[in-house]
Amino acid sequence: MATILVVDDEPEVVRFVRRGLEAEGYRVLTATDGGDGLRMALTKKPELMVLDLRMPEVDGEAVIAAVLVSSPETRILVLSAVADAEARVRCLEQGVDILPKPFTIRELLARVRFGLRDSAGRDSEDLVLRVGRILLDIRTRKLRIDGSEAALSEREFLLMQHLMRKPDKVCSRSELLSAVWGYDFDPATNVVDVYVRRLRGKMTRDVIQTVRNVGYQLQSA
Repeated sequence: MATILVVDDEPEVVRFVRRGLEAEGYRVLTATDGGDGLRMALTKKPELMVLDLRMPEVDGEAVIAAVLVSSPETRILVLSAVADAEARVRCLEQGVDILPKPFTIRELLARVRFGLRDSAGRDSEDLVLRVGRILLDIRTRKLRIDGSEAALSEREFLLMQHLMRKPDKVCSRSELLSAVWGYDFDPATNVVDVYVRRLRGKMTRDVIQTVRNVGYQLQSA
């Protein structure tokens, strides 16, 4: 079972989350400040990290930035009561999921399962998705178009994978937000558009078409 690191400066939150995760069979590590949490993340290499944004010594955003550079394979779930929309958007744009406080253990466990599902389920998937002359390697997260190859980040990969599983069909922004980020966080967020632009920047030709006021469509031809 996966190892999960819980980092929060509220001991009662740490205990609550730890009990819920251990009841599901996860191995749980804990820390009560950002500095200790960062050191454990970089040395213990947990599959998933659950942390607060506002903590003493090193805040959550600094921890996220360091982990994404040094241990990009670690999934991250933020627990936060922060009302700052910009902070939430920054997290989403980095591929980080957010669960607002207060939360239920049932929702937290669902988010954890979502964060871990890709590494657990990829062995059973086709190794390469193909739509026309577009190929997506499931193992390496590499996109190939017309012989040109580009490496994708985790969320770029999930977004492209979803579009390629529905060629020529229009996918709404809310559908993509739910499928790639795991939940309908904020209908006003532009995180889907940001990631589509990143994908387009890695392509030799634009195969993702904008459907005005609706979403996006991957063209198979």
